[in-house]
Parts: sequence; C-alpha cells; structure tokens
Amino acid sequence: MARAGAILVIALALAGCNPGDPSNGPYAPGIAPSGTSVDGLTVGHRMMRAGEHELALEAFTRAASEHGITPDILAALGSANLALGRLGQAEDLLRDAIESEDAVPETWNNLGVVLMERGKTAEASRIFRHAYAIDNGESDAIRDNLRLALAKLENPGYVVGKEQDYKLVRRGSSDYLIRKIP
Repeated sequence: MARAGAILVIALALAGCNPGDPSNGPYAPGIAPSGTSVDGLTVGHRMMRAGEHELALEAFTRAASEHGITPDILAALGSANLALGRLGQAEDLLRDAIESEDAVPETWNNLGVVLMERGKTAEASRIFRHAYAIDNGESDAIRDNLRLALAKLENPGYVVGKEQDYKLVRRGSSDYLIRKIP
C-alpha cells in the first residue's frame, strides 16, 4: 500500500512537469528564434551601474564585435577596466577613445581619473581642464576632479593620509565614484 502511495505521488509530481513548456521546468528557457537581443553597450552600462564590472567588460566586448571599435566602445571598455583596477589597459583604451574628434567630456574626465590614480597629476590636471572646457563647465564631477587635481598639483602633500575621491562618469545619467586607497 505504501508503495502504491509513493508511485501515485511521483506520478502526480511528474504530471505537473511538462517538458514542452519551458516555463514550468527547472531549466532556463532556450533561445527564442524570433526574439531580439539587447545591444551590448546598453547591457554593459547596466552592468556598470550594478557594480558588475567584469560582466560589463564582456558586454562591451560583445558590442565591439557587433558594432566595431568606436570611440564610445573604447571609452566604455576603458571605464570598465578602470573600475576593475586595470589602470594600464584603461589608460590605453581611453587615450585611443579621445583621438576621435567626437570624444565626449566624460571620456576625457575618465582618462584624467586614470592619470590621477597612476600619480600623473600634471597631465591629469591638463586633461581635466580640457574636459571642463569642452563640457562648458556643466559637470560637477569634472569640476570636482579638476579642483582636486589642481590642489594636488599646487601642494603634492595635499590630503595626505585621507581617502581621495575621484569621480568616474559615463555618458548619460549615471556617474561612478572611484576611491583611491591611500
């Protein structure tokens, strides 16, 4: 009798699992042939906002394979590498991104952040000045970074022993804060 009850319970449990309907099963749904994918650049920016910098880097790389290497993608890759602490890679990518005439102030700012992180204060202040000029002084983050770089340039011992904040910004509504570890 107990065996018959166990078989009945198993049969009822299996009846609820329809392998033809992926929403009922324990597995993720397959690829929808008629579905559209979200742009890798958009996904990458969402991952950056969520603090998932490694996933953002993968999404930006996918965007590069879909759209080619554009200044926006170079800037995004550089920002993701900066967030991951890969300063050399970030500097190279951001320098390539500002080569374009279409480079936005945020890209210049992020290069300045990399240079500050690497201890290149004089060059960083020059980069921040340029970013502030092409932004027409509209970004508080760029202005704050410029002030910090100028203060540090005038007094190399500026805020010794205190944590320094540099603001990494992105095109759009989000901005990121990079904290320098003393």
